[in-house]
Amino acid sequence: MSKGKIILKENRFHLTLERLAQELIECYGDFSNCCIIGIQEKGVVLAERLIALINERKKKLDIRFGKLDITFYRDDFRTRKIPITANLTEIEFMLDGKEVILVDDVLYTGRTIQSALSALQDYGRPAKVQLLVMVDRRFNRHLPIQPDFTGLVVDSLDEAYVKVLHKKIDKKDQVLLFPIKD
Repeated sequence: MSKGKIILKENRFHLTLERLAQELIECYGDFSNCCIIGIQEKGVVLAERLIALINERKKKLDIRFGKLDITFYRDDFRTRKIPITANLTEIEFMLDGKEVILVDDVLYTGRTIQSALSALQDYGRPAKVQLLVMVDRRFNRHLPIQPDFTGLVVDSLDEAYVKVLHKKIDKKDQVLLFPIKD
């Protein structure tokens, strides 16, 4: 893949994370009837970072946290040429009556979120599900899914590719936009 254009540098990336964490604190207070579920793989990384920022500000809340794998819920699971590698789902609590914050790195077509919503049903019936994404590619939606909390909105052509890099995995915090493939 060719080199992408940096659309969110490290300092703005951190400010965006801090803003998202503050929005969650304002919305959920002590997080007593709330849980945060990260979609494997980079949604989990983003969720962990947000929880760390929330705990810095709110002095170690006991926020319920889960990791959700959607591999077998995807509508393209059997049609891919290369098999998808599944990750672990780690949700040690039921979602019945809880407010769920579902976290992913990029909202593109909405199909990943649709799969995640289906997978969540295996863990109970939440009172509410809200979506937090680092990047919303709002003009590329195939399904009527919209985020409740957004770090950055990117308006790009369908063929372009947006990638969120996290220091923990990628050695730097950035959001990149890759050009249309030739």
